[in-house]
Amino acid sequence: MKNIAFFLDRDGVINKERKDYVKSVEEFQIIDNIPKVIKILKEKGFVVIVITNQSAINRGLVTIETLNEIHNHLQKILKDNNTSIDDFYFCPHIPDENCQCRKPNPGMLIKAVQDHDIDMNQSFMIGNSLTDVQAAQKAGCKGILLNQNQTLLELVTNLIKVNFA
Repeated sequence: MKNIAFFLDRDGVINKERKDYVKSVEEFQIIDNIPKVIKILKEKGFVVIVITNQSAINRGLVTIETLNEIHNHLQKILKDNNTSIDDFYFCPHIPDENCQCRKPNPGMLIKAVQDHDIDMNQSFMIGNSLTDVQAAQKAGCKGILLNQNQTLLELVTNLIKVNFA
């Protein structure tokens, strides 16, 4: 049986978004209840994958090593809460590079599907921008926009109730 995934955008969904990009572990501020959300998803048997545009890399603001440190830091916080993210996919390109991986293109999602044997018809991509939803639609999964007045915990709890009760 194929896996059902919850793809999560990073900046603005898992951590507080910064206009000047998250450039260090110190600037990475996890949003309340994120470990709880990930734990709920994992306990229900979902694969949890981060799909994130990180143009700060090709802009020369962050190295891949620093990005990995940030993601390792997040995994440590999650591990302390007895959970984890299954995988991270990032696009280092700036919009002008016209790559296939930068959202709204579906490249990262397509790669994740291949790597994790995912049933896209049953899966969700949750993001805080239209490009997240567009990437989901192009890849064949359900794109959900996280509203500013709603928490990821509320959204995920609701989605599970409605779709997997």
